[in-house]
Amino acid sequence: MPGPAPALTRRSLLSAAVLTAGLGVITRAPAAARPRSAAEGYTLPMPTGPEQLGTIALHLVDRTRTDPWVPGLPVREIMIQIWYPARHIHGHPAAPWLSPGAVPHFSEVFGLPAERVRATATHGRAGAPVHGGHPVVLYSPGLGGDRGTSTVLAEELVSHGYIVVTIDHTHDASEVEFPDGRVEVAAIPPDIDEQIIARAVAVREADTRFVLDQLAVVNAGGNPDAGNRRLPIGLRGAFDLNRIGMFGHSLGGSTAAATMHHDRRIKAGVNLDGTFVGAGAVAGSDRPFLLLSSDHGTDPEDPTWDAFWRSQRGWKRELSLTGSVHGSFNDGQVLYPQAAPEIGLTPEQLAGLVGTLRPQRSVTIQRDHLRAFFDQHLRGRRSRLMCGADPRYPEIRFVR
Repeated sequence: MPGPAPALTRRSLLSAAVLTAGLGVITRAPAAARPRSAAEGYTLPMPTGPEQLGTIALHLVDRTRTDPWVPGLPVREIMIQIWYPARHIHGHPAAPWLSPGAVPHFSEVFGLPAERVRATATHGRAGAPVHGGHPVVLYSPGLGGDRGTSTVLAEELVSHGYIVVTIDHTHDASEVEFPDGRVEVAAIPPDIDEQIIARAVAVREADTRFVLDQLAVVNAGGNPDAGNRRLPIGLRGAFDLNRIGMFGHSLGGSTAAATMHHDRRIKAGVNLDGTFVGAGAVAGSDRPFLLLSSDHGTDPEDPTWDAFWRSQRGWKRELSLTGSVHGSFNDGQVLYPQAAPEIGLTPEQLAGLVGTLRPQRSVTIQRDHLRAFFDQHLRGRRSRLMCGADPRYPEIRFVR
């Protein structure tokens, strides 16, 4: 995997949601690795809220844009996943963590065994009827990341009464499977520099604003799916589009800030350990924004975070998670520890990928703080977690 361009700052913009912070360290599995059933997938932690989860994927086509990464493609196609509270889940199958056709390429690139990834299920039930009328939160992954790489955080929000919409930025994402079985892989030029990164943020912002437009269509009773596939019962009117938030990891965090600066439909945003790229991202807004960084010890602050802090006019907080690394803020933190015996990761290599903080503890802290932020700023529920240090979470450091 390529490393970050030399001019980029300490938060690697290239860590595909993964899982990618250094897959070159993976070695051949040791002989003593415990065999597992071919049908056994990895386990995602249960969401803690009372709501049951439903989910549906939509194929969206923006005919006002050509594809920015593949010359000759006349339209921009993306996939999104809508996660929502469900009225009931009886008779609806569990949705896979990654669509089956995307698994071979994902496995080849990221080093996780294909049969395990293919068998990994989410807690969302495909096509279940919708229990609607909820705030909406968008998610943008890190550069190269698929829409499912923060399922652990998305499911938690949904279980507490949010609708979460995750976005595949086609040809930026490592792989995207479309309903006809076509799999589109990353096409961003390999010699990544700051200009290409800035271009990627602009494309992602356009994708996000297009998604917001299409959610309004769905909410009004329309069906923007390119194949006109049936939508779940109750999806019409389910979105409270006056209460929209957004979060992202790595370049997805910068995408959240840039989109929020230019589009007032987004009322609150979160950057999970991402360098801000471009004038729009560092310009801030008059709406609330949370910064949550990995543990960078005594290293100096990312200068783009300082620039954002000076520009941000709305409510703002910066927190740091002790014992975390850049790869701690996506589903890799729960997948790699389970896979480590099979793929031959040493404890030191695993710590380099997901940090030294116990994965379950890291998940709990991130889930609680992300929900507290959106509860406070989308629902008006003041949270002590956003006010100052809490003894229940000694791993969280209030930076400013």
